Amino acid sequence: MKRYLDDLVLNDLATKAVVLTGPRQVGKTTLSRQLMQSFGRAQYLNWDVSADRVVLLRQSWNPRADLLVMDEIHKMPDWKAWLKGVADGRLAGQALLVTGSARMETFRQAGNSLAGRYFAFRLHPISVREWCEQQGVDPATALDHLLERGGFPEPCLAADSVQADRWRAQYFTDLIREDVLEFSRLHEINTMRLFVELLRERVGSPLSLASIARDLAVAPATLKRYLDILQALFIVFTVHPWHRNVGRAILQTPKVYFFDTGLVRGDQGVRLENAVATMLLKQAQFLQDSAGREVGLHYIRTKDGAEVDFAFSEAGVLKQLIECKLGDNKPHRALARFAEQFPDTEAVQLVYDLRQEEFRNGIAITDAANWLAQLAA
Repeated sequence: MKRYLDDLVLNDLATKAVVLTGPRQVGKTTLSRQLMQSFGRAQYLNWDVSADRVVLLRQSWNPRADLLVMDEIHKMPDWKAWLKGVADGRLAGQALLVTGSARMETFRQAGNSLAGRYFAFRLHPISVREWCEQQGVDPATALDHLLERGGFPEPCLAADSVQADRWRAQYFTDLIREDVLEFSRLHEINTMRLFVELLRERVGSPLSLASIARDLAVAPATLKRYLDILQALFIVFTVHPWHRNVGRAILQTPKVYFFDTGLVRGDQGVRLENAVATMLLKQAQFLQDSAGREVGLHYIRTKDGAEVDFAFSEAGVLKQLIECKLGDNKPHRALARFAEQFPDTEAVQLVYDLRQEEFRNGIAITDAANWLAQLAA
């Protein structure tokens, strides 16, 4: 399956090394192997494969390879310094693609910087736009499919929902048992699993680590570390409140969403909000990675409880306000309030089951599936 980043990565490989990150099983290896077909000679090396690990440590790969693909090398000690040497010492014209399922800039410290030596891309799950383009279906059908299956390629392409559910059960087990162990101790796994289970029921709500810490009988600082690990492994991501003072926004309560909407426990409205969150994050990071634009994803919440699900900013300026609804076409009160407060900001109310699009109280009330299909990625 051709992905939305294929052509961009291929173009950048002609000038610099490319670092491709993203969740486990989001399609990085498939993308890499598809790109290998565009080169006369290509070699794929995975740190997790013992024979490949020997080749990587010895740097004994084929010097005539037009493309080198190196997977999971962030698990190598002092990998940044090692990769800097590889990038600087490779033959002229030799393309280098580095992939990894954990955020390669996190939990690893090295003295040498890779700045200026690579372009970075983050591969995301399938969105409404991508599924429409790949399968030739209408946006409503695509959104329904993603709400049921999530956006990861294997469950998306599975023959039936049973196979998708089997994949997800194994995926979740492997994430906790294997990936989380990379950053935590064995005796913490049960607590980490309980933490994830609780997060699955709190999607879209402001996250109180202190409250969960009391439930789990652990320190809030421990849960903060667990949350950092879950983000580093692309299991969850956080959305922070919008504030002109970025420092204050970071200190305020975030909301948590899962990269895999299929892991969410909640009604259709919660699943819709999580799916929209994943596609908005994909949009933001696509614009950051492909065009260098300074865009951010936030939400808005005031002390009196008025809240809008999502907000887009660019270069520190609020650009869009976005509210998700299952079937309510009445303008959301908080959205109308903030639309009036920020008259230069576009206000959109996305409705899953909408009979008629309209513009009321400064708000564009529009079909959720059609709007999502118009995103850039």
